[in-house]
Amino acid sequence: MKIMLLLILFSLALAAGFLLIYLWAARNGQFDDEYTPAVRILFDEPLSGTSENKEATASEETSQVK
Repeated sequence: MKIMLLLILFSLALAAGFLLIYLWAARNGQFDDEYTPAVRILFDEPLSGTSENKEATASEETSQVK
């Protein structure tokens, strides 16, 4: 029964530690992104280089050539 109390206290201490780290990071501006929202409108297609985007672009180019 003592081990259950020890584990509960340890988990509460660990959770409090993670909460403190999160609050510290939020106060120091770790999650602020001032650049991306301003330039997001300038991109026509998503930045990820997935094969679907490349195939769609290739098919558009071939249809324009014809």
